[in-house]
Amino acid sequence: MNSTLIVAKMEAGSTDGVAKLFGEFDETEMPGLMGTRRRQLFHYRGLYFHLQDFDEGATEGGEAIEAARTHPLFVGISASLREFIDPYDPNWKRPADAMAERFYKWEDSA
Repeated sequence: MNSTLIVAKMEAGSTDGVAKLFGEFDETEMPGLMGTRRRQLFHYRGLYFHLQDFDEGATEGGEAIEAARTHPLFVGISASLREFIDPYDPNWKRPADAMAERFYKWEDSA
């Protein structure tokens, strides 16, 4: 499975609002269009972590997100999230600028 991890800053007390936005978004056709199979959101001391898993063999997750950037549903959720989420890097311009780079991976072969 291909995965992406987006890191950003999140306003304290905003987990319910962010979860609601993604709950609504994930009921649309967008996860299927992007090949998303699982989304997990985490917060820790003012940080936001968005782990998104994509179909095996599908376009790399970052490419799928980049391709979806102009879709009205993606544009809409991105605008709505601005109330709660701020870029970790002030020079952020696109989702790829907020993606962590994997430097180690292990999977059980059984």
